[in-house]
Amino acid sequence: MNQRISITLPEKTIHLIDYMATKRSRSHFIDKALKYYMEQVGKADLRERLKQGAIDRAERDLNVAGEWNALEEEAWQKR
Repeated sequence: MNQRISITLPEKTIHLIDYMATKRSRSHFIDKALKYYMEQVGKADLRERLKQGAIDRAERDLNVAGEWNALEEEAWQKR
């Protein structure tokens, strides 16, 4: 179901919309543009959260890797 809303945009933005879409397809164009934008922002946010999570866990991961490395070295020396 579609719903009518009223928004105010700068004249330059309206000209860009009209350049990219016909007047009859403005709503469709704006709908697609907003969905694309939100998808991209969502992806960027996810990338940033993953990056920050990796940074936050880096010290712990290095410690675990060091512990396993020591155990592996010990196991190889016993062979």
